Amino acid sequence: MDNSKREALGDELYEALSQQKTLTPFTEREADITIDDAYFISLRMVSRRVDAGETIIGKKIGVTSKVVQDMLGVHQPDFGFLTNKMEYANGADIPVAGNLIQPRAEAEIGFRLKKDLIGPGVTEQDVLDATECIMPCFEIVDSRIKDWKIKIEDTVADNASCGVFVLGDRQADPRDHDLPNLKVTVKKNGKFLSEGMGSAVQGNPLTAVAWLANTLGKYDIPFKAGEVILSGSLVPLEDVKAGDKMEMELEGIGSASCQFV
Repeated sequence: MDNSKREALGDELYEALSQQKTLTPFTEREADITIDDAYFISLRMVSRRVDAGETIIGKKIGVTSKVVQDMLGVHQPDFGFLTNKMEYANGADIPVAGNLIQPRAEAEIGFRLKKDLIGPGVTEQDVLDATECIMPCFEIVDSRIKDWKIKIEDTVADNASCGVFVLGDRQADPRDHDLPNLKVTVKKNGKFLSEGMGSAVQGNPLTAVAWLANTLGKYDIPFKAGEVILSGSLVPLEDVKAGDKMEMELEGIGSASCQFV
């Protein structure tokens, strides 16, 4: 796929985001689309957001757990960029109308970095050494692809189906915790919804973050000190709408919550 086509598809995604509409999957329209094409399409979409005044503040990995892969029919991780416009305070009211199209909530472990990392060759120990703290996190994924009918190329092109995210107020030193055995419990509208373990994301959240660093390193994209890295959902995705409240507790660390209005 030539660059002009990639840019046109990236512009199409940006317009879908801006106008709150969905698109026919690119994999149905562009038979030869590759993951490399998808990544450059996403860069175009993100560059449009930056040109409009947003700032990149982190990266994310998604579709890391088997339960999420099975839900979406996508059997390898995706990757994307976080901007300041995507972040909401813990406990925030998050508008749906004019802001999100077909949102789904997922509970994750967020990482904040204290030094740069760039792949290839990043190990789990490198991630641990570069991490300032971990935090409970709700990521609200959203898709500009109609009815979530995505393949890996569709979600990578769509900036890993990024929507918005919420970080909990409590922070912890990852060296004080057994990350694969960290347990998360999720409630929806005050009732138990799901639970999961850190091991749901590639066996260890550190493994997921290292994978992301190395994957982005192939494109000369670094992790930077101060950035937030979202490591993937520990639980099944949950559809949300105006009126819903989501709460999560990351055992031994803290909680995060948000309401949709």
